[in-house]
Amino acid sequence: MNNRRAWCLTIVVLLLASGWAAPDDGHAAGGTNGLPKIGPAPDFTLTTQDGARMSLRDLRGKVVAVTFIYASCTDTCPLLTAKMAALQAKLGPEFGSRVFFASVTVDPERDTPAVLRRYAQAHGANPGGWAFLTGSSAEIRDVERRYGVYARKNPAGDVDHTFLTSLIDSDGILRVQYLGVRFDPDELLGDVQSLLREMGRQ
Repeated sequence: MNNRRAWCLTIVVLLLASGWAAPDDGHAAGGTNGLPKIGPAPDFTLTTQDGARMSLRDLRGKVVAVTFIYASCTDTCPLLTAKMAALQAKLGPEFGSRVFFASVTVDPERDTPAVLRRYAQAHGANPGGWAFLTGSSAEIRDVERRYGVYARKNPAGDVDHTFLTSLIDSDGILRVQYLGVRFDPDELLGDVQSLLREMGRQ
């Protein structure tokens, strides 16, 4: 079992412990597609960097990668965002049309839409396929809880949080999750391409 699959099992346990609903029998892991089917991805409705409201269900029909970052982070968040920006370029015309990135802030008090818009521009994010999302503290905490993400602001104002990237297929099913910022972006790219091939067979 490789590290990604091991983390899948770990994250399922974390999600269940945090109140995430277990998948029913129709979404059991396994099959011949290569990637497991963990279960329906927890939905959310948040505010984009352009001030529009966006729900995960609005992205149905696309492969979606959900990450958790905050704009004033000076170490790991920029590293993760840079990896996603490199993937954006590698996906070419598939990005936006069939693949979408959603980066959720863990610092909603400071990360207004305007702040996230500047952050997106600084990292070369294409708004046609990448939303940076904020909301009320309650909304963000709810998304964190349902995705199994820990986040706590320390006295210096930095936010200690879980670096979790979730890959969701075009039917809204959570397929695989990567913990930490040191995952191999080529592995994520391969998984995205695998899900795109699944879409082509439907």
